[in-house]
Amino acid sequence: MKENYCLQAALVCLGVLCHSQAFATERRSHLRPSFHGHHEKGKEGQVLQRSKRGWVWNQFFVIEEYTGPDPVLVGRLHSDIDSGDGNIKYILSGEGAGTIFVIDDKSGNIHATKTLDREERAQYTLMAQAVDRDTNRPLEPPSEFIVKVQDINDNPPEFLHETYHANVPERSNVGTSVIQVTASDADDPTYGNSAKLVYSILEGQPYFSVEAQTGIIRTALPNMDREAKEEYHVVIQAKDMGGHMGGLSGTTKVTITLTDVNDNPPKFPQSVYQMSVSEAAVPGEEVGRVKAKDPDIGENGLVTYNIVDGDGMELFEITTDYETQEGVVKLKKPVDFETKRAYSLKVEAANVHIDPKFISNGPFKDTVTVKIAVEDADEPPMFLAPSYIHEVQENAAAGTVVGRVYAKDPDAANSPIRYSIDRHTDLDRFFTINPEDGFIKTTKPLDREETAWLNISVFAAEIHNRHQEAKVPVAIRVLDVNDNAPKFAAPYEGFICESDQTKPLSNQPIVTISADDKDDTANGPRFIFSLPPEIIHNPNFTVRDNRDNTAGVYARRGGFSRQKQDLYLLPIVISDGGIPPMSSTNTLTIKVCGCDVNGALLSCNAEAYILNAGLSTGALIAILACIVILLVIVVLFVTLRRQKKEPLIVFEEEDVRENIITYDDEGGGEEDTEAFDIATLQNPDGINGFIPRKDIKPEYQYMPRPGLRPAPNSVDVDDFINTRIQEADNDPTAPPYDSIQIYGYEGRGSVAGSLSSLESATTDSDLDYDYLQNWGPRFKKLADLYGSKDTFDDDS
Repeated sequence: MKENYCLQAALVCLGVLCHSQAFATERRSHLRPSFHGHHEKGKEGQVLQRSKRGWVWNQFFVIEEYTGPDPVLVGRLHSDIDSGDGNIKYILSGEGAGTIFVIDDKSGNIHATKTLDREERAQYTLMAQAVDRDTNRPLEPPSEFIVKVQDINDNPPEFLHETYHANVPERSNVGTSVIQVTASDADDPTYGNSAKLVYSILEGQPYFSVEAQTGIIRTALPNMDREAKEEYHVVIQAKDMGGHMGGLSGTTKVTITLTDVNDNPPKFPQSVYQMSVSEAAVPGEEVGRVKAKDPDIGENGLVTYNIVDGDGMELFEITTDYETQEGVVKLKKPVDFETKRAYSLKVEAANVHIDPKFISNGPFKDTVTVKIAVEDADEPPMFLAPSYIHEVQENAAAGTVVGRVYAKDPDAANSPIRYSIDRHTDLDRFFTINPEDGFIKTTKPLDREETAWLNISVFAAEIHNRHQEAKVPVAIRVLDVNDNAPKFAAPYEGFICESDQTKPLSNQPIVTISADDKDDTANGPRFIFSLPPEIIHNPNFTVRDNRDNTAGVYARRGGFSRQKQDLYLLPIVISDGGIPPMSSTNTLTIKVCGCDVNGALLSCNAEAYILNAGLSTGALIAILACIVILLVIVVLFVTLRRQKKEPLIVFEEEDVRENIITYDDEGGGEEDTEAFDIATLQNPDGINGFIPRKDIKPEYQYMPRPGLRPAPNSVDVDDFINTRIQEADNDPTAPPYDSIQIYGYEGRGSVAGSLSSLESATTDSDLDYDYLQNWGPRFKKLADLYGSKDTFDDDS
């Protein structure tokens, strides 16, 4: 600190000295005439010309950051007219006047009262003027001058960024540019060396260097290896004053990362890999993994794997897992422990991308040996063939041998095999298999015409391990036997025109026939057509075999007549070419028809022919019309007659249920059965027993007492009514009005009262019918029947 103060005092003194010399020089060389050119009178009346005045004038300088105890003398103003008697007053105005800069109004000395900073303001513009102290009259016009702040080295260099990040490829040549760092200095670059910067490296040697003038960082060592060290921290210093002693400095940190290049080949960590695979493994199953290490990263570290040699190249394959950079060994084909128990592979790992700059480093690949052992597994049986085809004749007896399947255990144990049929493929159970030797037999005769091929599946399983089983398809062909006779291919029907005896026969066949046979072609065509032996000399028709599995039926004569015979049935024998041959007799229907002159059919109906012989078509139509008209008349007559018998309104008197009320004819007495039929009062459904109510559910069933039911055909009204009264009196399920009351109820307000059985006594002795005598002649019969007992006895 003491050294700094001494330095500042020396600089101040030097500045004052320089200013004084400059001031004196300027006083001599910059004398300007006064702008006031008037004349003044002397004491003795002598006219005196005003003398020229001169300012001590130039740029003033003041050192920045001065911290002394006294104000700094900047300079002095002095006018030529100043005689030193104190009559002149100096005034200072402008930037900082009165605050930063003050002037002694008598001597004209200018002082700086505050510490100045050039980086804040480099210069100040001021205005000086000399005036009369008493009158403040300007003695000189105002003049402008500049005070410059003299720079000192008070600002250290500063970098644009506190930290920098840069990349450079590994193995770069010495002097490879990495990054340029730049610093700035706030000091005046035009004055001295305060802003002259020099760069140097403080940390990061000997790997990197920096250019002193530009700040460019370069590599300083060859073959820097990223795999050895990837990141470096470098400290760069910028110093002003050209790097000399006393200069200020600033630093920054630079992080430099080495980027990867493909300068390392892949390398297997071991020379041999041991793996194993079960013989039960399926193709595509993973066997094991190998990995070659490559210290490079990114695409430079990508590795691909290939099998280049070995006795297992056909059975194994290798793929690359790019996420883990591993080689995955997989099974390509099934292996068999009993056939071969070990395999060897030579696997190569190579880089995917190779940098030509480093090709001289050697081959970027490596090889390793992979040994694979086959493990034994309990395998299912194996059939000697992937499928079987057997044949059997149709209609063969049950138990006929169809064929045989054979399987064996591929394991060294050679376990015995058991055979079985998959019943899902033999739902009708046509076949059986011997579980020990695999012979397949039929269980019933087969029909080729129903099914020509039968497909089943056979299982073979180890006796000691039923879970180990194999399955094989077996196709069984049913061979044809000539067991079906040929038949007409269609329901044929022939037509022949009736003609005279003198009309020549036509050479055209009446009909051409063919046959169909369900048997195979070997037992079917060729077909032979003929007439049965008993009618081989049929006088009417003959059959000619066309030798192409068809035949034509021809007429042997002419003169066919529908009046004599309109239909002929011709038996035809059809034989096939099988061994032994099969034949069948088929009947052909031939109709005799009427034809026109061109041979076109008109009618094959014999009845129509007979009618046409006696009546014309018009006559037949007239007869049919008459018959229809007569039928219509009869239907109308019957309909009208029925409408007259049925009245439009049904009168109450005709309701059979009210016959007892509307009946007012006494007739000829009890012997008269014509006027009234007692059967209308009888319930035909109640003859065989008690009829329960249908509209209500009784609490208990009433059982009528035996002996009270009248005979079904009885006409004794007394017995009938008494029976019905007793039924009503003893029936708790009866409605308020029984059937008798329904017929005898005369309505409310009747003088005679009600005949309801509810008012009847339970015994005959409680009944009194004497009042019937007073009802008039219409009730005379009832009065005689139900009157007093004496009267009743007399009458009877």
